[in-house]
This record gives sequence, structure tokens and C-alpha cells, in this order.
Amino acid sequence: MIPAAFDYHAPTTLQKAVALLRQYPGDARVVAGGQSLVPMMKLRLANPGHLVDLQHVPGLSEISESNGELVIGAMTSYRDLESCELIARRLPMLTAAVGLIADLQVRNKGTIGGSLAHADPGGDMAAIIMALEARLHTVGGKHHKGIAAERFFIDAFTTALGPSEVLSEVRISLPTNRTGGAYEKFANRASHFAIVGVAATVTLDSGGRCVRVRIGITGAGPKPVRAKTAERYLEGRECTPANIEAAAQRAGRGIECIGDVHGSAEYREHLVAPVTRDALNSALAAI
Repeated sequence: MIPAAFDYHAPTTLQKAVALLRQYPGDARVVAGGQSLVPMMKLRLANPGHLVDLQHVPGLSEISESNGELVIGAMTSYRDLESCELIARRLPMLTAAVGLIADLQVRNKGTIGGSLAHADPGGDMAAIIMALEARLHTVGGKHHKGIAAERFFIDAFTTALGPSEVLSEVRISLPTNRTGGAYEKFANRASHFAIVGVAATVTLDSGGRCVRVRIGITGAGPKPVRAKTAERYLEGRECTPANIEAAAQRAGRGIECIGDVHGSAEYREHLVAPVTRDALNSALAAI
């Protein structure tokens, strides 16, 4: 199928992009890499009258380090994330995780900001930024100091972005010493979307006890979530196999699992614990 007719806009600044969203309220959509929105338009699942393309806005695909944070422009492609020497050196978890997203063709065009703003329930990046406690900065709305990752996702395909807000950058505090992170998923073989995906970061003290644990889960429910019950259980304890398993068994608490043609709600609920266990063990191995 082909999309319904639409008007195409190519603003050269974020301010102009915001102005277009305000000019066509409810009928304009931002397009980044186009790997999610365009297929939906072809299937007539999305029918915006106006497309606001960000690829001509300078400065949105830069990666830098500033004041102890990794700053990633929203238009940065997965391929650029995967090949960035700064990320490989300062946040290797992200390099490894991005390599698990989709396929090479999608990673060449898909962007971090586009994925997060699209908020697909099976999207990988959401769990990753939750485990890293990222903040998402925007232009054109009320979120001047950014939005915490765990507050950004409201429901399936729904975020905290206002109608005229544009995601501009993602900021991630760089981890301290004795911190490891990993992303593991049980994926759909065709699309590579996560049926259940889990990202984990673990910080140990000098005695080997967990002092900080963050677990983000995607795919299981309509939106990504933090597994706070599992986090609280593991913090203050040694990372023994028994404690890892106990935390993993608690990871699914509070998630209203979804079902579809790729897996029932019961199947997703069953997957949460073993995928969480794998993510925690991989994070520990990375310390």
C-alpha cells in the first residue's frame, strides 16, 4: 500500500519545526529516520496531513561528553551509536545493546530519538535508557530540564511529549567504577523486536555487594517499566546465584503483560524472569 496524501516540510531549525507543529495541531507528525512511522503510514495506521522532517536541522546527530554526561542528539542513528569510539570507551553497554537492535539496514537509518518518541511496546532503546536513568530533553514545550526516562513513556505509542514538543537530545550520566551493564532479549526472529527485553546496570561496593541496581523491561507490557521490586531486593545483597534468581523472579511484578500473534500474555510473563536473570548476570560479567 501507499500512504495517504500529505504535505512534506523540511525545517532547518528546531524552532521552525515547533512552529509547524503548532501551525497544524493534531495533523502533523515529526519524522526522523522513518523506520517506524513510514511503514505505519503505508498501512494507513497513521495518516498525518503534514510530515515535519528533522534531517535538515543541524546539530541533532552529535555525540559528546559534558560534565560527566554522555549527550546524544536525537537524530543520531543507531549505526553512529554503534560505531562511536566515545561510547565504546565510556559506555560499552550501549555499544553492545545497539548491536542487538533490528538489522543493519534499520540501524543505518533509524534514530535514537525517533525510536523513543514512537514508543513501540517492543522497542529496545526504551529499556536501555531506563536502566541508564537517562533524561530526555525537548524543545517547544514545558520540559525545560528534561524528562526522566521512567516518566517519558505513558502507554503504547504514547509519551510525555506535548503536541508541539520535539525531542532534541538524550543525556546519560556516565557510570561510576565497578558498574556493569547489559541488555538481553528474547526477540521476534523476523522483526528483531523484543518479545521481552531487559536492560540492567549493577554497581558493586568493594566487598562485592550491590549498592545500586537499575532494571528496565520492554516488550512485556504496553509500555517499558522499571522493575523496582527486583531492584530493591538486590540492593544491599551479594550477587549470589540465589539472590540473582530471587530478584529475577520479582522483576515482573506489577506488569500487565500483553498478548499478540507473537506471544500470549502468559508467555511474556514467563519470559520476564529468565531474561532478567541473563541481563543481571551479563551486567555483573561486565564489571
